[in-house]
Amino acid sequence: MQLFRFANPDYLYLLLLLPVMILFYVLNYYWKKKALLRMGDPGLIRKLIPESSIIRPALKFILQLVAMASLIIILARPQFGSKLEEVKKQGVEVIIALDVSNSMLAGDIQPDRLTRAKQALTRLIDNLDNDRIGLVVFAGDAYTQIPITTDYISAKMFLNAISPEMVPKQGTAIGSAIELGMRSFSPGEGKGKAMIIITDGENHEDDPVSKAAEAAKEGIVIHTIGIGSTDGVPVPVTINGKKEYLKDIDGNTVVSKLDEDILKRIAIATGGSYVRANNSNIGLDEIFREIKKMKKQEMESKMYTEYNDQFQIFAAISLFLLILDFIIMERKNRKLANIKLFKFGL
Repeated sequence: MQLFRFANPDYLYLLLLLPVMILFYVLNYYWKKKALLRMGDPGLIRKLIPESSIIRPALKFILQLVAMASLIIILARPQFGSKLEEVKKQGVEVIIALDVSNSMLAGDIQPDRLTRAKQALTRLIDNLDNDRIGLVVFAGDAYTQIPITTDYISAKMFLNAISPEMVPKQGTAIGSAIELGMRSFSPGEGKGKAMIIITDGENHEDDPVSKAAEAAKEGIVIHTIGIGSTDGVPVPVTINGKKEYLKDIDGNTVVSKLDEDILKRIAIATGGSYVRANNSNIGLDEIFREIKKMKKQEMESKMYTEYNDQFQIFAAISLFLLILDFIIMERKNRKLANIKLFKFGL
């Protein structure tokens, strides 16, 4: 169920242009200031061009900036749900268990293991239709990031925010992730339930194979994706703003290696598949094709089937600001100099 949404959320990326515009405006201001200083005494220059104003151009720029932001929001089409209905769909439930331990920052998969996995998961979510998805993150322990849902837009938003800093305990507890994933499925028998574990497989905390055997008894199929190099690479960390490599208590550089054996055993225990990720292919497409073959379940949920656009207020703001921008001149008008419309003498 989703009350508010953007029909075209990709347009919101255009908001990233705003800080770039601010940067260029500030740089342009200082270039002009330096150019005027080279011409002579600042006091004399001000007397020669009394109509010039510092505040007016800045005010016009702010008006243009806010108007542009409003126009971008209009393009993204903000909407509120207007018609709530009970909808029945056929699909499967998929729990993604994503490793967020420090070793997932290793760069043997470009740009790093975690970022590459998140990019692939975003594309996977874009291809979902009637299926439910949940997200579990794990390191030294496991945590529910997204409960089972069909709200794909929110799922992608939460996915983008994932990083190793969000978990208090480091390590790699794949067994805990499996156990939490088992509890995350909605109750009921005869459903298609699948779990996808994305990790470098360096398990340090528990026995994931026995947990996988328990999951198999509940009809859960676990697919595993090994991400990383079997040769091993150092794990980058940032300390006081400086990039270094993780070291153990003896001062030796920690090398993270992909443990394929344990991931294969987890998959075999539940009748799932194991895929080795590389720079060109994470392996989610192959696994999801297998998941789509599973028995579908009928899922009932209440959701908004109609939405009303809410762009009017943003259009009014944008139009008002652009008109105001047109009215305000960059230079002072000598004929209107004695009329103080603004206290600060614009």
